[in-house]
Amino acid sequence: MTNNKVKYCGGCHCGAVRFEVYAAPVLTVIDCNCSICVKKQNKHFIVPMSEFKLLQGHDSLKTYTFNTHQAKHIFCTTCGVQSFYIPRSNPDGYGIAVHALDNASGVKVKMEKFDGKNWEQFMTKNKHIAEYSKSKEVKK
Repeated sequence: MTNNKVKYCGGCHCGAVRFEVYAAPVLTVIDCNCSICVKKQNKHFIVPMSEFKLLQGHDSLKTYTFNTHQAKHIFCTTCGVQSFYIPRSNPDGYGIAVHALDNASGVKVKMEKFDGKNWEQFMTKNKHIAEYSKSKEVKK
């Protein structure tokens, strides 16, 4: 864990999948308009893989991919909830669904729009997104 980060815990609806993640006290939450994020209402924040730990449920997870097959949409096979996934924009990190956090209503967030319908053009103009999965210190 990196200094100045907060430990968040969460999981799926049925409780089969549980995880912990370390992230900033105020989460930068991606609000993407791509086809799958819109359908799932997937508002997520991105962390490096080193800041994520699956506590239980490895055998309860299934992965769905489509189009470029770069994003790995991981969901619980019992309840169907996606608590986290590996984003195309950050293959070295996890996108954590805010709604999957315990006590999600008390989490502080700042929203960032992401134009997933025009992914390539958006990422070209917003290279900072790829940095979200890189380990760094969080300033107080």
